[in-house]
Amino acid sequence: MVILGLSDIHGDLSKINKIAASVSASDLILLVGDITHFGREEEAGTILGVIKNLNPHILAVSGNCDFPQVEYYLEHEGISIHRSGKLINGIGFIGAGGSLTTPFNTPNEMSEEALSSCLDEAISNLPPDIPFILVSHQPPFNTCCDRIHSGEHVGSQSLRIFIEKHQPLICFTGHIHESIGIDTIGKTKIINPGQFSLKGYAVAELDMDSDDPVQELSVQTV
Repeated sequence: MVILGLSDIHGDLSKINKIAASVSASDLILLVGDITHFGREEEAGTILGVIKNLNPHILAVSGNCDFPQVEYYLEHEGISIHRSGKLINGIGFIGAGGSLTTPFNTPNEMSEEALSSCLDEAISNLPPDIPFILVSHQPPFNTCCDRIHSGEHVGSQSLRIFIEKHQPLICFTGHIHESIGIDTIGKTKIINPGQFSLKGYAVAELDMDSDDPVQELSVQTV
């Protein structure tokens, strides 16, 4: 199974043609929040329309720069995994949209307690002991994926605790544009590909018959 993750599109798909073949060839596309740049349903529909023309197999969460109407749109389209879970080829996918409180008063923020509740609700939608992938716009605390320019780690403590407890195969994340990279928490691989229009995208190859299901995980440059 080949999964391609796009984070922090911010309404700009001007570079999508450069990776059109990879998008089309993937088994699943994950949209990891900030699909729009302070947009609502119309803007989200425009972005989703472009991606669907290349590959209709999409799961998504909104980001802190998406108004709540974006999440409603994703739910209406049947592709949201915010607070919920879906099974695809024996692999679970759960999600958490939005972010923790920021200094910028963006429209889709929440507390640590609310994020913890969101994660607990999401995993309750999956059968127990099934391998799963987590899609969270907010990165977990204290990895290479949540460090801002000052060097401070600004990720979520509750998300890190959740990952330590449940050990998803991969956590696809974003939000911190400058914090591009791959890290681990226990057996879980964490990947932040950065802002799509400026940097890159994430690619994961899975083989569930292998002792190590995550065969490849990389950040690719646009």
